[in-house]
Amino acid sequence: MGEARFGQLFIDGEWVGGQGTEQITVVNPATEEPIGYVPQATPADVEHAVAAARTAFDSGPWPRMTPAERAEILAEMAAELQRRRPELVELSIAEAGSTRMLAEFLQVGAPIDHLADLATRVLPKFDFETAMLPTFGRGIGQGIVVREPFGVAALITAFNFPLFLNLFKVGPALAAGCTVVLKCSPYTPFEALVLGEVAEAVGLPGGVLNIITGDADAGEALTRHPDVDMVSFTGSDTVGRKVYEQSTGTFKKVVLELGGKSANILLEDTNLDLVMESVLSGFVTHAGQGCALMTRILVHRSLHDELVARVKGALDYIKVGDPADPSVAMGPLIREVQRERVEALIRAGLDEGAQLAYGGGRPAGLDKGYFLEPTLFVGVDNSMKIAHSEFFGPVAVVIPFDDDADAVRLANDSVYGLAGGVWSADPLRAYAVAKQIRTGMVVVNGGGGGLSPHGPFGGYKHSGLGREFGEHGLSEFLQHKTIQWPAG
Repeated sequence: MGEARFGQLFIDGEWVGGQGTEQITVVNPATEEPIGYVPQATPADVEHAVAAARTAFDSGPWPRMTPAERAEILAEMAAELQRRRPELVELSIAEAGSTRMLAEFLQVGAPIDHLADLATRVLPKFDFETAMLPTFGRGIGQGIVVREPFGVAALITAFNFPLFLNLFKVGPALAAGCTVVLKCSPYTPFEALVLGEVAEAVGLPGGVLNIITGDADAGEALTRHPDVDMVSFTGSDTVGRKVYEQSTGTFKKVVLELGGKSANILLEDTNLDLVMESVLSGFVTHAGQGCALMTRILVHRSLHDELVARVKGALDYIKVGDPADPSVAMGPLIREVQRERVEALIRAGLDEGAQLAYGGGRPAGLDKGYFLEPTLFVGVDNSMKIAHSEFFGPVAVVIPFDDDADAVRLANDSVYGLAGGVWSADPLRAYAVAKQIRTGMVVVNGGGGGLSPHGPFGGYKHSGLGREFGEHGLSEFLQHKTIQWPAG
């Protein structure tokens, strides 16, 4: 990404300086060294971006293109991102603290592949007009249901998987024919701004995609703006509640992808050799900074001690350090404030009487960077704070259960409902348990080994409203209109 872009916003198809004087320094979380800066968007910058998106929607070509025409441009965007994939991997490592393997697969590879799938498989076959059954009453009528773009969409994303989250909102919003103002996390703005360069490269019309940087004040200016028709937000449930409240004054549609405290259930016939990768990745992946990670390990009482011993042994081989090193398995938390939040929850767990089976401190020899040891709690009761609060850090709790009904009860005893897992030698039994879990996604025996672009992603309860990915994500950005006429 060009150095000149570090201090600019992308509005109405052009790179512009922020109208204020305040800047945000972007830091590598593994080294604590600055890697660039971006503007703190002012209310005037937000107004500029919304006005550009409003004009592009009301009078520009994008909403009036055919789906096939939009699909062609989105496919070009995916191809341009694929061309720049090595650069984006390095950016994810430096900006988000992602390990190289995670950057290759999930941070960068998956969202690019999903955008290409949206452009080449979903959008060309999507029904934007559906015939209604004939109606009978005083006469015979016919009609269609038309799905039309919602309008100006404000997209607000989090820091943990920047390109992933940005593309899973920008892609379907543009596919639907909406125009967009993307407000990224101030911690990870470059993986948003690079989309402006991609928009330039493929000739996206001006004002269709606008990208601003800034803090919560910039986000609130978007969520309250009367010319914004809908908001799609990814972040914590605490902030999501504020976004929802801010949007009610102008009756915006709101899509929320929020937190989780997902349970990985190990029934008594689980093969522990098969489950170890899932258990470890549930809290070690990206230092636990993932909303769908399974940080509650619910294990049948007969397997509890053996599982804990195996996890402790495996954690000895998890190398923590600078993710630029290919041998590192777990990188840093995003900032010091996040590390302090996780450490405060660890102390709360100890105060409640839980025991540390592993970790709990800062790794020796890593004086720079926001690192924390992978941490495992045992002796946990589901009523404890550490059992129901989202750490967003590399911490898991192990909770034993007695039978399938007990496992389901514990899994559902949460304000969250985003994801979960069930393991059993009997897949039908695991499936029966999975159907009882009140979450938006459940993985049985490890799932299919990949992230499906066609499975709706989103949560129950405090984990959010609406769905993302594929056809379901596209539908969220569409209004439904009924058009009827007489048959005779």
